[in-house]
Amino acid sequence: MSDVTRCPKCFTRFKVTDAQLDAHDGLVRCGHCHHVFDALKHLHDEEPSPQLSLPIDPEPQLGEFDLKPIPNIPELEAAPTTLAQQVRFVEELTEEAPQLPPHKTSWMGVSLALLLSLTLLAQSVYHFRVEVGTRLPGLKPLLEQYCALLNCTVTLPQNIDLIVIESSELQSEPEHASIVTLQVLLHNRAPYTQAYPSLELTLTDFQDKPVVRRVFRPADYLKGIDAEKQGIAPNRDQDIKLYLDTFDLRASGYRLALFYPK
Repeated sequence: MSDVTRCPKCFTRFKVTDAQLDAHDGLVRCGHCHHVFDALKHLHDEEPSPQLSLPIDPEPQLGEFDLKPIPNIPELEAAPTTLAQQVRFVEELTEEAPQLPPHKTSWMGVSLALLLSLTLLAQSVYHFRVEVGTRLPGLKPLLEQYCALLNCTVTLPQNIDLIVIESSELQSEPEHASIVTLQVLLHNRAPYTQAYPSLELTLTDFQDKPVVRRVFRPADYLKGIDAEKQGIAPNRDQDIKLYLDTFDLRASGYRLALFYPK
């Protein structure tokens, strides 16, 4: 018994026998476009065209359409060209990459990079020598030796915002009318030792206008140069007392300011 099936790709109709349907579970290949399909799912009620109603010849002649069961590997027969392209593509990706020649280390380049790094480090230490000496007191002797070679000094920190005047007073001496005594209490709020600041004293008249201005360096109000080098200890007070001869200026008030010379 024979039925009619139709190729879903080119819509050509063929006669197909029960033996052909049972051979590979209904899978057949179109003799016109060579498309593999399930003949059972595409059975057709209509009769095939008269020119296709001839019996299937095991050795088809030119111009006739062939309907044959597919071989044992239908996937390979269904798309031989696509599979071949995939195989070639995989082969291209799995080809062994050529070995690159070993990289030779340029010791001249390494030495130059090391020299530049040391130069940059030396410049940074020179520029931030005060900060380094403040945060790492143990390195300060080495920094001083380093600066001795470069004709520089490692000074104490100078953060004027952390040094305040706790109190001040200007009094005249009873026995000497032109002599006044200036007493100032400084406080270092920093958690590290700081350099002593300069004091600017301005005497004013009754209208608060400046009469005379005088700047006192640390050497003017400290006893000995060693005290100046030691600086104000962290979170400590420093009492300052100065005797001034005002002559006949007739000052009635004063203003006091702290600063670090530039």
